[in-house]
Amino acid sequence: MLVLSLLRVVPQRVRATSWATEQQGRSLYGRHVVIVGAGGIAIELMRLLAPFDVRVTIVRRSSEPVPGADRTVPVERLDEVLPEADVLVLAAAATPGTAGLLDARRLALLSATAVLVNVARGSLVDTDALVEAVRAERLWGAGVDVTTPEPLPDRHPLFGEPRVVVTPHQADTPEMTAPLLAERIRLNVRAFLGDGEFVGVVDPHDGY
Repeated sequence: MLVLSLLRVVPQRVRATSWATEQQGRSLYGRHVVIVGAGGIAIELMRLLAPFDVRVTIVRRSSEPVPGADRTVPVERLDEVLPEADVLVLAAAATPGTAGLLDARRLALLSATAVLVNVARGSLVDTDALVEAVRAERLWGAGVDVTTPEPLPDRHPLFGEPRVVVTPHQADTPEMTAPLLAERIRLNVRAFLGDGEFVGVVDPHDGY
């Protein structure tokens, strides 16, 4: 939702008070999408992106291929792929290694027509640098479901930026999540009893 709304300049449209005459917007079809992270969100996102015939590069801790991705590269090569990204989605866990991952220097590597979406954790992005980048129109747009600080204070500069969509990290209501949690508990109880595999396993060393 965030990717499509930004590419189609929905933030500007919903703020408009008069009929626009200038043609704006970019298509998602055939674009290059870079996803930082290789967990469940990344896997589901690739499935949802498939009808748009995008090229997907996964950036993760290792270069082990991710099924469904056109390319998988280690995080050490992030600087190499950022200039190629039409869409950058952050979907990695918050760890000491990902804190400040997208700082001012890396934001400057993105194309002025690139879209940034953060559905990971706010700590991955330098918020002040992001504000500066969108104000200077060095990004097509940014969608942030997570921020630093969180919650974002009233009247924070991001709220007033026409190129930015801020969502409050609460898209899933209890009514939506309860059935999913119940199914996960059911599967893990079966696994505990020896009939199946555990789901949602956390590595205490990695922290996710």
